[in-house]
Amino acid sequence: MTKKLLALSVNGRRHERAASDNLLLLELLRSELGLTGTKQGCDGGECGACTVLVDGAPQLACLTLAASCAGKQVETIEGLAVGGRIGRLQQAFHEHLGTQCGFCTPGMVMASEALLRRQPKPDEAQIRAALAGNLCRCTGYVKIIESVQAAAAAGG
Repeated sequence: MTKKLLALSVNGRRHERAASDNLLLLELLRSELGLTGTKQGCDGGECGACTVLVDGAPQLACLTLAASCAGKQVETIEGLAVGGRIGRLQQAFHEHLGTQCGFCTPGMVMASEALLRRQPKPDEAQIRAALAGNLCRCTGYVKIIESVQAAAAAGG
């Protein structure tokens, strides 16, 4: 398999890698860049555990070819930390018990981050719609929704 030079930004840092045409963004993030916060769940685009932001929009890394991200901005859960401290959504998930086993949390947080960037004060229906592609096997979503509401109330 031939490889091509792939240049993209991940969490604000520029990366260049020789990548095959069939390399998935999930594999690039986890195996090549060591960003293991993005989880490998179903491998079929059904669970949302691998949700990242590509140019600010939520995208499933298990279905995205890394080559399609050439020249784009990719953000992972690790990129939400500010000065080595967890971000407001991560803090809200912690304080409001939105994290159960934690496996789905990175995808939930990234989908929520995209929502809060475009709609800083979402209502419950908007939160549910934004999280519709993310599955949690531990909870009934109440605490997850409360966590997003708390982050929205805390603002920026």
